[in-house]
Amino acid sequence: MQRYADISDDVLIALRKIIQAIDLNSKQLVKRVGLTGPQLVILQYISSSDRISVGEVAKNVSLSQGTVTGVIERMEKRGLVTRQRGRRDKRRVMVQVTESGKALLETAPPVMQESFLKRFKKKEEWEQTMILSALQRLVCMMDATAISAAPFLSATPLEIVVDNQKQKAGCKEKE
Repeated sequence: MQRYADISDDVLIALRKIIQAIDLNSKQLVKRVGLTGPQLVILQYISSSDRISVGEVAKNVSLSQGTVTGVIERMEKRGLVTRQRGRRDKRRVMVQVTESGKALLETAPPVMQESFLKRFKKKEEWEQTMILSALQRLVCMMDATAISAAPFLSATPLEIVVDNQKQKAGCKEKE
């Protein structure tokens, strides 16, 4: 039987490997196409329609409108997207992918979560639930319930949300 310290070391090593895999993937993506994971996800989502509002993009990629606006501004400077104020509502900003953006998307590799999701979906439902449960417990144990994260893998900073409701994440225990 393994000692407790050995098991906890193994857990920490596994977590570190996951973090490093995400970081390496992000660095390779930036090196290969010059975009981070979230930027690529946003560009892919924008390209799925002719014109879309920044708010709709933010809602559908699970990021704040401010974060998406900043990403879109950087992509616009690179000539990957264009922005235009709405005709009826000047507060609404519409975005579309340029030809340069479309060309970049054709050469971009799939984002890391796509290969993860393919493998994850092949697992039995009980195993998917077990993995989710273990990860949710880790989130609680690491006091990470206040971190708002979009459903994609990235090494970019996450947004911290103000409400620290441990009940929402299923955290019940105290130290």
